[in-house]
Formats: sequence, C-alpha cells, structure tokens
Amino acid sequence: MNPAAGPGRELPDVSDLVVGVLGGTGDQGRGLAYRLAKAGQQVVIGSRSAERAEDCATELGLGVRGADNARCARESDVVIVAVPWDGHAETLTSLRAELAGKIVVDCVNPLGFDKQGAYALQVPEGSAAQQAAALLPDSTVTAAFHHLSAVLLQDESVETIDTDVMVLGENRAATDTVQALAGRIPGMRGVFAGRLRNAHQVEALVANLISVNRRYKAHAGLRITDV
Repeated sequence: MNPAAGPGRELPDVSDLVVGVLGGTGDQGRGLAYRLAKAGQQVVIGSRSAERAEDCATELGLGVRGADNARCARESDVVIVAVPWDGHAETLTSLRAELAGKIVVDCVNPLGFDKQGAYALQVPEGSAAQQAAALLPDSTVTAAFHHLSAVLLQDESVETIDTDVMVLGENRAATDTVQALAGRIPGMRGVFAGRLRNAHQVEALVANLISVNRRYKAHAGLRITDV
C-alpha cells in the first residue's frame, strides 16, 4: 500500500486514464504533460490554438496529442488546469459543458509580482481551486501540482522530481486518483492535504518558494515528513 493513500486505503490504478492539460503549451503545463507521458500516461495538450497545441505535442513526442481546449477536455478523463491566472475564469466558464463529469485538477497559483517579489493575490471565492469549483458545478474539482518547478519538469536530463504533491478536494475517490497520477512520476508522491477551503494557503505558498529559489538559486519543492 502506498502510505500516502492513508491507513487501509490503496490508490487506484490510473494507467489507462487519459489526462488533458489545459494550458499545456505553457511552461508548467508542458512540463507536467512531458512527465506524465514519459511515465506512460496518455496525454492530450490543450490550447486556444489547436495548431500551437499540435506543434507542442510533436516536439514532446511520447505519444502526446494536441488539440484545442474544448477537444482536449472532451477527450480526457482527468483535466489539469495550468492556464495563466488572468485567463482562469474565462477559460473554465467557456469549457463548462466539456468538463462536466470530469475530474478537474487546478494547479493555478494566483500571484502578483512587484519590486519586492511574488505575493499571493486575494481571490473572491477564496482560491483558484474554489473559483473553479464555483464555475464548474458538474465537475469534480481538486487542487494539486502547485509547488513544482517548471524548469525541472521540462529538463530531460532530470530523471526524478524529488517532491511531494499536496492534493486537496471534497471527493476522496477523486483525490485518490490525483494522488495516484502524481505517484506515476518518478520521485513524486501525492499526499492528501485537506478540503478545497484549504487551497488558498497551498496556492499562496508558491510565493514563498519563489523567494527561496531566488535567494538560493534553487528549484525548491516540498516533502511531508512522517507520512
């Protein structure tokens, strides 16, 4: 049993699931698509431009497919949202029908930047994940993959990503699925970290990691101890 599943719980087999990545041509989305595909997952990259998504998929290889956002959502079992924060609400609203019945994994971090560095933005719903849940009432929304270095994800010379992934959500079957997906990537482990109401501090912590990385010229991640 994977200890991250919890006492008496085993994570499901997710090897046959198709994972879509909205915003898959951006650094974070592209990196997640690459790592999941390299681990053997079927992956579809989504973008507003189908041509751009197809070009990115061709560059990645590994059987990755490219499509416009709507087709990506329709063809996937689990959809990772890795779009820029300023387009988050608009993108999800436009895909409400295509995302119905899907597990949606929000990894968007609402951050601002000024001369002092990165800082967390206030979101009316509480967090990006809670905004997604409000906009997608027919989807099962989870939150995960916030604290990953896009540089490491895309670096083909890096074999393992030494980090834990905090997974939040209301539906334990869905969070188990997301934990299992995280665990497909060598070195990575998914850890259940609470309900969506706790997503704000998880998203905001990225601002602290950016400060760590700038000071120490690193690509810091997180490890949860005693689990």
